[in-house]
Amino acid sequence: MAETPYIQSETELDELIANESVLVVDCTATWCGPCKLVSPLIDQLNGAYSDRAQIRKLDLDEHKPVAKRFAIKSIPAVMFFKGGEQVETLVGAKTYEEYSTELEKHL
Repeated sequence: MAETPYIQSETELDELIANESVLVVDCTATWCGPCKLVSPLIDQLNGAYSDRAQIRKLDLDEHKPVAKRFAIKSIPAVMFFKGGEQVETLVGAKTYEEYSTELEKHL
C-alpha cells in the first residue's frame, strides 16, 4: 500500500482546500504515539478513496501556524474539507470505519 503524501507548505494546503472537492488532512507528528496508530488507517483510506477524494498528511511540528489557524489542540486530528470549507474534524485515534464513514458523508 502506498504511503499517503505529506503536505509540504501552507500554500500547498490552501491550494488543496481551494481546488479539491473533498480533502482529508491527517494532522500528525513524529513523536505522537496515537498518530502512529492512525497513519496506516489513513494510508488505507487513501488507497480506497484516491479516485474520489484527496487525502494527505500534515506534520504539525513543521507547520505550527496551521495548528493555530484550525484551532488544533490535540493530535491526531483528521480534518475533512468539502468545497473549500472545513466540515468536520475527528480528534484522537479512531477506527478505519469512523474515518471512512465520515468521508462517505462528504462524497
